Amino acid sequence: MSLLQQDLSTIKANFDPAAADDSSSLPGFCYTQDRYLEADRQAIFNKTWQFVCHQERLRKPGQYYAFDIQGQPLFVVRNRDGDLRAFYNVCKHRAHALVQGEGRANVITCPYHAWAYSLDGELKNAPHTKHLKNFDKREICLSSVQVELFCGFVFVNLDPKAPSLAEQSGNLAQEIHEWVPDLDQLTFAHRLTFDIKSNWKNVVDNFLECYHCHVAHKDFASLVEMDTYKVVTQGIYSSHMAKAGNVDNSAYKIDDASVTDHAVWWLWPNICLMRYPGEGNFIVLNVIPTGPETTFETYDFYFLQDHPKPSQMEAIDYLRDVLQQEDIDIVESVQRGMRTPAFQQGRFVTDPEGSGLSEHGVHHFHGLVMEAYEKHLA
Repeated sequence: MSLLQQDLSTIKANFDPAAADDSSSLPGFCYTQDRYLEADRQAIFNKTWQFVCHQERLRKPGQYYAFDIQGQPLFVVRNRDGDLRAFYNVCKHRAHALVQGEGRANVITCPYHAWAYSLDGELKNAPHTKHLKNFDKREICLSSVQVELFCGFVFVNLDPKAPSLAEQSGNLAQEIHEWVPDLDQLTFAHRLTFDIKSNWKNVVDNFLECYHCHVAHKDFASLVEMDTYKVVTQGIYSSHMAKAGNVDNSAYKIDDASVTDHAVWWLWPNICLMRYPGEGNFIVLNVIPTGPETTFETYDFYFLQDHPKPSQMEAIDYLRDVLQQEDIDIVESVQRGMRTPAFQQGRFVTDPEGSGLSEHGVHHFHGLVMEAYEKHLA
């Protein structure tokens, strides 16, 4: 890791973890230099819980789903006992990928030399190896990683020592179920993807405050009652709540809405869980670094049916064509500004009442970033 102790001293010089109103943001070089992508991978993404998919992709024994966490190939499978198991998607023979995409199998068979593994990762068959000296297939098993089901969604953690997501996140699951009582009835219905020319932290920063909403998101500001917008930070997440019952808004129609609240949770480090005004819904936003100054986003929409209704598609279209484009323009402009000598750090603007106009949610995020750097260097 190229992050050094003197870097951390510079990063923390103008930051008070207990006082957002007396602190400055992460320096611009944390968003632009190549070595900070590697620092973020090692100090943050290799040690935190990362979103994989909804549990419905893995309901039956033998169902598997392959994915990637910052260059690390992995897959999750449900074993014969009904438990979820997660492994590196790497054969122990010659490192070939074992599975692609998603599917169902009784055994996991490598397509290179047909080494076959049980759904618990144990090597069961290795052709033409009986004559090998000191070879015992009972001693060979796929390399596993932590996997956890959280609010119906599958998460993994590459750090074998990391506490469970349920333990780390405190009351988050309870909060989500209170605000989304139909969560267990929802099913995947639609995905949006975006390629953004900005560092991932810049994207998260923008998501964590609505100080810019009146200026940059006028349609959204007409949908949400901004005077009710509150941001609360705690542990590894923050909640962003507001009433949103304005049927005369300019964003999208909510005449027949069963959900009249804007309820959003940001989960460290890069997951946003959302409940937007309209019919029953839940949205999972995954902010994925693809380079020091590039990010890939996925928006997964879950509804009571497996395809969007016209009214739900209207909301999706608004998010895709208006709200998200406004945010992409913002973060890409900020990224360009951070490359110049004109920007080093910026002061957090706060509201003692904790409203959406405050940037204390961004301050909370930056504190967690610094803590991750510090722990890794230690």
